[in-house]
Amino acid sequence: MSVETKLTLNEESLSTVQDLIAVNLDSAAGFREAAEHCTDNDDVKKMFTELAVQRGAQAMELQTLAGMNNETPENSGSVAGAAHRFLLDIRGKLGGGAPVMLIEAERGEDHIKAKYEDALKAIAGSAITDVLNRQYAAVKKGHDDVRDLRDASNA
Repeated sequence: MSVETKLTLNEESLSTVQDLIAVNLDSAAGFREAAEHCTDNDDVKKMFTELAVQRGAQAMELQTLAGMNNETPENSGSVAGAAHRFLLDIRGKLGGGAPVMLIEAERGEDHIKAKYEDALKAIAGSAITDVLNRQYAAVKKGHDDVRDLRDASNA
């Protein structure tokens, strides 16, 4: 049995990478969609735009890892993510602005946060744990920022 490295990820680690690529692509697209509907709050719009860029960069980093392991990286999100963005678009068109977008964004953040927590448990000790821990810290911060803004807008 060989030691796993970032260039020789095992099947479970590669599957986890592919799943996290999709969830990051979903998150980036969701934040871009939410930013488009935040015409009433420039600060929230800016945060959503920054989080979309961050999640896109995380997806790209994971895609690079998959490619380094001779795997074709995921390049699209999930059906569930597309459904959530459709709901986001409908809610945005019905009005409500930033407060509604914050509610929907936090729902998406709960999802990506849970995906990272599951991944870190499933492949504990993997060669990519450092990457996933760093990305999880950014996801958790994004989640907490969205939650805090949502709570403040409801106060």
